[in-house]
Amino acid sequence: MPRRFRFVVDDAYYHILNRGNNRRNIFVEENDYKHFLQIMLGYFEKTGIKIIHYALMPNHYHLIIKVKEANNLKKSLQQLNQGYARYYRGKYGGVGYFWQGRYKSFLIESGRYLLECGIYAELNSVRAGLAKKPEDYRWSSYHFYGRGENNTIITVSPEYEALAETKEERAEAYRQILKYRFEEKRRLGRYFKTGVCGSDEFEKKLREKGLSGLWSHRGRPKKKKK
Repeated sequence: MPRRFRFVVDDAYYHILNRGNNRRNIFVEENDYKHFLQIMLGYFEKTGIKIIHYALMPNHYHLIIKVKEANNLKKSLQQLNQGYARYYRGKYGGVGYFWQGRYKSFLIESGRYLLECGIYAELNSVRAGLAKKPEDYRWSSYHFYGRGENNTIITVSPEYEALAETKEERAEAYRQILKYRFEEKRRLGRYFKTGVCGSDEFEKKLREKGLSGLWSHRGRPKKKKK
């Protein structure tokens, strides 16, 4: 099965996703979520990666991040995934692969797509049946954007700041937007195949510039015939 394109661009926004192997839980108790956030901030600060939105689910995570230098993305995520796996194995034991595979990255077009991707991540708990409303689920950035709570790890989305003049008005506007976004899975599902969260024109320009790299295939490379 061919893999989708992996776009790598400097000074850009990305949606990052990874799951536990065989969809097993990667977070067991409260301290696990806290530890993940703590080491994530530590690794990302070293390379200038900004955390815009996040959602930590029991068996996977979503991150919306701003990356200044694309070359730092792979290294920082490898450090995060390996560092958390070591923590988990040291605490709970276990053998074999911890993550289902390599992390997935999706390039986000700035503008409304940035806000929509963040909302998609924060509504994950509702779609998964873990909460009736996003405010009922603790481990996401919704509480920062939708309720105005302080969160020192988040760099505020420029699209969020443009919603209104005051903090209270922005939070209210954000809550109203979420009411109409429960169908985002259907609307945004396409970018999980293409690797891009943006307009058709945005994706076309990336491909024309040759920023998408090459198609690759799962498994080992085929042996060359002699």
